[in-house]
Amino acid sequence: MRLKVEFTTEPFDLDEAPAHALVAREVIEAADLDAVDVGPFGNTAEGAADAVLTAVDALLRRTLQAGATRVSLQVNVVGEGDK
Repeated sequence: MRLKVEFTTEPFDLDEAPAHALVAREVIEAADLDAVDVGPFGNTAEGAADAVLTAVDALLRRTLQAGATRVSLQVNVVGEGDK
């Protein structure tokens, strides 16, 4: 099974990336995922279910520890033809 996760961390800071946003980027870029797209207002990653779920666990734990007050995420099952 393949999963796609979309997430944001808050609070936002338009002048400088907050620590929790930098941590989120580190977690997702270090995970064993097939596709990662990191942007200023939203991020997506896709991969095998176990890899995505492991990354989501680390993402939640580490961004909250780094000062995030909210983490919004959505996880979808994707088929071979879905991107």
